[in-house]
Formats: sequence, structure tokens, C-alpha cells
Amino acid sequence: MSSDPWGRVDETGTVYVRTSDGEQVVGSWQAGTPEEALAYFERKYEGLVVEIGLLEKRVRTTDLSAKDAQTAIDHLRTQVDEHHAVGDLDALRVRLDKLVETVESRREERKLQKAKQADEARAAKDALVAEAEQLAQSDQWRSAGERLRALVDIWKGLPRLDRKSDDELWHRFSHARSAFSKRRKAHFASLDAQREDARKVKEKLVSEAESLSKSTDWGPTAARYRELMADWKAAGRAQREAEDDLWNRFRGAQDVFFAARSEVFAERDAEQIENLKLKEELADEAEKLVPVTDLKAARAAFRSLNERWEGVGHVPRDARPKVEGRMHAVERALQEAEEGEWRRTNPEARARAAGLTGQLQAAVDKLREQIDAARAAGNNAKADKLSRELEGRQALLDQALKGLEEFGG
Repeated sequence: MSSDPWGRVDETGTVYVRTSDGEQVVGSWQAGTPEEALAYFERKYEGLVVEIGLLEKRVRTTDLSAKDAQTAIDHLRTQVDEHHAVGDLDALRVRLDKLVETVESRREERKLQKAKQADEARAAKDALVAEAEQLAQSDQWRSAGERLRALVDIWKGLPRLDRKSDDELWHRFSHARSAFSKRRKAHFASLDAQREDARKVKEKLVSEAESLSKSTDWGPTAARYRELMADWKAAGRAQREAEDDLWNRFRGAQDVFFAARSEVFAERDAEQIENLKLKEELADEAEKLVPVTDLKAARAAFRSLNERWEGVGHVPRDARPKVEGRMHAVERALQEAEEGEWRRTNPEARARAAGLTGQLQAAVDKLREQIDAARAAGNNAKADKLSRELEGRQALLDQALKGLEEFGG
């Protein structure tokens, strides 16, 4: 008979293993020595040790499911319980029991983790639904549409909830997207209708602009083009392709008109600059007539200059007031000279001036006599009053005498 601490082989070749429940038959060995029998069943024990070690590692380091782990534990436990190995089987049972506890602990952890993930997924989907419902009311068609598409991708990456909850949230999410799409479709349909209306209006504006492009009625036509431009802006935008084509035609018609007008105006401006030089020369000649020494000759010379002036034509508008003002100043000087001459040579005016002077002189002489009489009588108050009146009459007399001098004495 042969034995070791965990097993023995009796004389009949029966192999036993020692356990806490006493010896258990492992099997029968007839093929060799007892030592070989023990060595064979000890190797089987070592195999169980390796398998349990590997299972412990898998449970600890991989995502092996609790179900699969338990199946593997049950398989190993059956082998241990069947006593087909020699070794510390009780120690293997203890390791398997601890492994069961570990698997259960991992099961609970995963259950809690799954519940946490479900709560997080629900919160995330609630947030997606809330954002989608808010975006459904947006008029930012491009950015809101892009964001809704991004939300769908985010949704697809989230774990599913229980079927009822997931379906309810998806229904709200899908409804929000549909509502946005419906509003966007209606908006762009309305926009298309507005753009078609704008195209029709702009077609008419282009037709009129093209019909005016050859006009030489510069002022009214330019004003009409400004009105057409205001109408163009008020019409809104047509479809992009039509808008570009219509604008090119509209702008082209204007360019034809304004290019022709600019050419004409350039010629006119050059002519007016030459006219200005001529009128400045005439103004120089006219100013030499002042001060007037020979009224008749000055008047004849000015008349000749004015006739030449009228024949010159237009000058630039901004230069007109200055050059015309110079001629007007000479004309006023001639008029004043004529009025002075007339006053000096008018007998009736001279007689009236002389008569007025005589009347005022008589009044002044009379007042002086009255003042002298009042002072002689001691009535100084009356004398002072008459003196003040005398001052006024004397002033009028001085003015009348000055006027009389203009008539030559």
C-alpha cells in the first residue's frame, strides 16, 4: 500500500482521497505502481487548481457574465465533488465558494451600474427631447436643422431604456423633429412664392430700365432710374439664378444710360469751363467802369459787355453766383450813379428841396426867437422845452441843406 498527506492506494489498487468528511474513493488503478496512481490523480488535482485559477482571473479581469461564471463554477464544483483527484479538495471548495461570492458581488455591482446607466440614459434622452422640442420652435432653419440631425446621432449612441419609456421619449423626439420640418417646409414654400412674386416685379423693372437706356432726357430719366432702384430694393429677392440674371440686365441698362449721360456732361462741363473764363474776362472789363466818371459812356460800355455776356452761355453751377455777382455789383454802381445824376438835374426835386429847406429855416429862426423871449421873461422851463424842439428841427434842416447841395447849391 502507498500513501501521501491527501490520499492513498490500498492493496486492491483502489485510490482514496482524504477530505473533511473522511476518505472518499477516487478510483481504481491497475495499470502501474501505487506511486504512479497517486501521481496521476495528483496531476488531475493540479489541473483543477489551474482551471479554478484561470476562472478566478477571468471573473476578476474580464466582463464575463455572472451566468457564464456560475456555469463554469458549477462544472468545476462537480469535478471536485466527484473526487476524481487527489489533493486538498476542501481548499478548492472554499475557493469556489469565495468565487461564487465574488460573482454575486460583481452581479450586484453590474446591476447597480446598469441602473445608473439607465438613469443617465433617461436623463440624457430627456435632455435631448427637451432641446428638440425647443428647436422645433426655432426660425434658425439651417443651424436648428443641423443640431436636430446631430441629436439623432447622439440618441443612437445612448443605451435603450425599458421599451415603454424609450418609445414614449422617442415619440416626443420624433414629433419635435417632424414639427420643425413641417414649419421649415411651410416657410420655404412661402419664401419660394415671395421670390416668384419678386421675380415678376423685377422682370417689369428690367423691361422699363432697358427701354430707358437710350433716353437723352437726362434729368427725368435719371430720376426715374432712382425710383426704379428704390422699387427694386422694395421688391425683395427673387430665386438666386433669376436674381443674378435680372440684376445684371437692370444694372447693364443703367450703365448704358449713365455712361452716355456722363459723356455728354463731360463735354458740357468742358464748354461751361470755357464759358466761365469768358465771363470772368467780361467781369474784369466791367469792373474797370467803376467808379463812374462818365455815366453815358459807362452805360454804353456796360450794355455792350452785357450783350456779349448773354451770348456766352452757361457756366458751372457752383461758379455762377460769384461771377454773376461781380456783374451785378457793376450794374448797381451804374444805377446809383444814374439816380444821383437824376436828383441833381431834376428841377421839381430841386424846387421841393429848396422849399423844404426854407420852411425848416423859418421854423428854426422862429423857435430861437421864442426861446430868447421865454428866457427874457424868466420862463426857463418853456425855454428848455423849446430848445429840445429846436434840436430836432435843426437836425432836419441840416439834412435838407445837405440834400440841396447835391443839386449843386
